[in-house]
Amino acid sequence: MAYKSLLTVMTDAKQSGSALAQMVALAGAQDAHAEALCLGVDRSQTGYYYAGANALILQETLSRASAEAEEILTYAKEYLGKTGARWSAESGVAQIADIGRHVAHRARFSDLVILPQPYGEDRGAEAESIIEAAMFEGHAPVLVTPDDVAPFERPGTILLGWNESVEAMRAIRRALPFLIQADLVRIVVIDPPRHGPDRSDPGGMLSQMLARHGVKCEIDVLSKTMARVSDILNRHATDTEADMIVMGAYGHSRFREAILGGATRNMLEQSPVPVFLAH
Repeated sequence: MAYKSLLTVMTDAKQSGSALAQMVALAGAQDAHAEALCLGVDRSQTGYYYAGANALILQETLSRASAEAEEILTYAKEYLGKTGARWSAESGVAQIADIGRHVAHRARFSDLVILPQPYGEDRGAEAESIIEAAMFEGHAPVLVTPDDVAPFERPGTILLGWNESVEAMRAIRRALPFLIQADLVRIVVIDPPRHGPDRSDPGGMLSQMLARHGVKCEIDVLSKTMARVSDILNRHATDTEADMIVMGAYGHSRFREAILGGATRNMLEQSPVPVFLAH
């Protein structure tokens, strides 16, 4: 069991290095094909310009986006060409309001989409939309990589956030190739429910299911000593020297997460290690 089709979406060469390096590392380890979609983004809002200016401004922004796409494509080809991986790279132009359609189409035919963190200094407004399009419209799992983390070929220790949700179980199933390869998978249960069929053995049935796949598991039951679940997971990842976190994405609506915040958004902002997400 392995990921054979890997995809990364690049809209800024400066922000895509970590995701590109991680894709190449996994392509070599899993004998996979690495694909880079290099997009120049037209960020104009032509409806707000005065009458008669739209055509001129649209042409200018499209020309600029085309130039950016070719610049990113050149960078991707130079980077990938120096590796021993099987790869392909293609450029295109997308308006920011329509970028999700292009990403979803490619993600639909990929086993895993590898992307940089969407929040932080100099991040484009399209970064979050790309992640959501890959998961929601492309129905693909996403591996989000921080900038300053070295790529891995095979994760040693994986933290698995388990809250008995549908999203968490879907992420676990999609992450099985990683879980099977890992030296240890730590099933993290934070404040398990006091009522229900698993109250006396939180994470037990999940551990049993994974063990039948040959996954080496331990169960960590933690108290909610911090305000946010994401903070507890991040601290535990640091304490256990984990290489990756697996969790379900967007247990609440994306609108609610955007306005009020949530575990997914906080993890994408602050995680010190790559985060594997599925919905």
